[in-house]
Amino acid sequence: MRRITRIATVGVASAALALTATACGNTSSSDAASDSKEKSVAIAYDIGGRGDQSFNDAAYAGLAKAEKDLKVKGNDAEPSDGESDADKVQRLTELARAGNNPVIGVGFAYAPAIKKVAPKFPKTTFGIIDDSSVTGKNIANMVFNEEQGSYLAGVAAAKATKSKTVGFIGGVETPLIKKFEAGYAQGVKDTDPSVKVLSQYLTQPPNFDGFSKPDLGKAAAQGQLDKKADVIYAAAGLAGSGSIEAVSAAGKWNIGVDSDQYMQAGLAEYKDSILTSVTKDIADAVFNLIKSVEDGEPQNGEIRYGLDKDGVGLTDSNPAYVKLTEVTAAVDKAKQEIVDGKITVKTAP
Repeated sequence: MRRITRIATVGVASAALALTATACGNTSSSDAASDSKEKSVAIAYDIGGRGDQSFNDAAYAGLAKAEKDLKVKGNDAEPSDGESDADKVQRLTELARAGNNPVIGVGFAYAPAIKKVAPKFPKTTFGIIDDSSVTGKNIANMVFNEEQGSYLAGVAAAKATKSKTVGFIGGVETPLIKKFEAGYAQGVKDTDPSVKVLSQYLTQPPNFDGFSKPDLGKAAAQGQLDKKADVIYAAAGLAGSGSIEAVSAAGKWNIGVDSDQYMQAGLAEYKDSILTSVTKDIADAVFNLIKSVEDGEPQNGEIRYGLDKDGVGLTDSNPAYVKLTEVTAAVDKAKQEIVDGKITVKTAP
């Protein structure tokens, strides 16, 4: 797999991206142009990049599966620190020009760039995760009912807490992350109204450091621990790893996000503290889009993943979670009631 390294931002008026390949023995992006007849696909990561043990790594898993099962060549491109929409436009343009199809933007931040780039490459399918605002004949919007999975996390937290205080940490206060907060808080209150929910966001737009700096997550978690929270759910990308570290050190429960964080190698030191994780099947979404292009019937428009299709869910990888039968029974009951339409989960606090 060709890995495109982080790109130094040289201003909105920069003429071209300096793309450097670092994997599979490839040494320059010029190879991509010469190999344009070979079937290749690409994903462009969100803030935090590959190795965040969460959102971006889930997308990478889908790309890796496509390489293995579909025998396509995978390329993945990293974001630069503090980049602008113009940088994203250049990145997507370069990936499309190199012959990648589809080209997938990981995260809602790619919406403005895809809106500009997709019309220029009508034969290329562009995918975007977590956004449905930008549309087009060659755009696939892969979106999830995060609030539903987060509701189940709230049920689990309310059942698992001993202090009657639980926490939520959001990376950046955006409408997307507020869906996580809304579902979690509703799940807690529907299960046990006496449980207090502490909520905190690490940064406010346009500052997106709350998705990339673990020290911010660690400090926020410590603050909630000091207020007696004993179950903390962090939806904060790479910054969430800092929260997991602090909660683990305190001997309390974490609830992971996006990926099954109990199974993430980079978090192995803290795995016993990760009670469960709210997952979004980003890997399958990425794989399914790539496969649709390979099959000659590319997906387009909104493709929604919810509890009814196991597009979101709650993991049971931690044996300690499985042993908490009262917790698992309550979660299973809530899941069925959401699927049956008996519970409608809010998308805003």
